[in-house]
Amino acid sequence: MSDDFFWRRAVVVGSALVYWVGVYIQARRVRRHIGRSPNLRPRGPRERLLWAGWLLVILVWAGQPFLIGFGSLPRWLEIFPPLVHPLGFVFGLVLIVSGYAATLWCYAAMGDAWRIGINRQEANALVTSGPYGVVRHPIYLFQIVMLAGAALLLPTILSLGILGLHLLCVRAKSSDEEAYLQTVHGPDYRNYLSRTGRLFPRSTGHN
Repeated sequence: MSDDFFWRRAVVVGSALVYWVGVYIQARRVRRHIGRSPNLRPRGPRERLLWAGWLLVILVWAGQPFLIGFGSLPRWLEIFPPLVHPLGFVFGLVLIVSGYAATLWCYAAMGDAWRIGINRQEANALVTSGPYGVVRHPIYLFQIVMLAGAALLLPTILSLGILGLHLLCVRAKSSDEEAYLQTVHGPDYRNYLSRTGRLFPRSTGHN
């Protein structure tokens, strides 16, 4: 692979490391504030399956650049030449940086209400400020933005594959979270559902 791809690979690896180290730091911060784990362990077979899917996404996100950098490539790791363009690098970088900056905004809005998994014995707070005033799952939206940026930098079948897998996991996880929050907050959450979109603002027609 040409040295022209050094920075593309470096940005993708760096974005994966920064993002997931940030998740670890956020989890430690919340644990310190609330005195218990922010639901880091999956509960039940469905959540374990979702976490396995996300683990695969993480491994490919961080590991694919190393595979691309060495030796002959299988078809699913071949770069699509028509998509390799300086503008693709710029747009990919913008998506990654803006996606992570927006994720930090979500962390600030969530505060100590931030959780990873669902504990149905816990009455978690309903956050509707910041990005949560527009969409119900902005962290997942900005993960998608970052993965789309990574796919622009390294346009392969595998990049598109993990983006698709991530979308499936997000769909299932967001549905589970909404069902849980409806049992906790009742009419307040149903009103929140009526004025927000799941991943995109309701005005776009998505839910």
